[in-house]
Amino acid sequence: MQTIRLRVNEKVYKNLIRLLSKFSKEEIQVIEENETYLSIQQYLEKELASVEDGSAEYTTIEDLENRLDATIRKNEA
Repeated sequence: MQTIRLRVNEKVYKNLIRLLSKFSKEEIQVIEENETYLSIQQYLEKELASVEDGSAEYTTIEDLENRLDATIRKNEA
């Protein structure tokens, strides 16, 4: 599947959305770039940059399991 990004005039927007809604979700999916989408995108870009520049901190499976066990114990009480 390909992704395109469009900047659409307000006058055309409703007509374009109406046209795109004629397609099934398997054919076309409209992704709205709202504040949540943009903040997640920005976060992921920072995370990717830290991996690429070598500054990312990694966790071992054992450490992850220990943290998970501690969280479960804390919430079971």
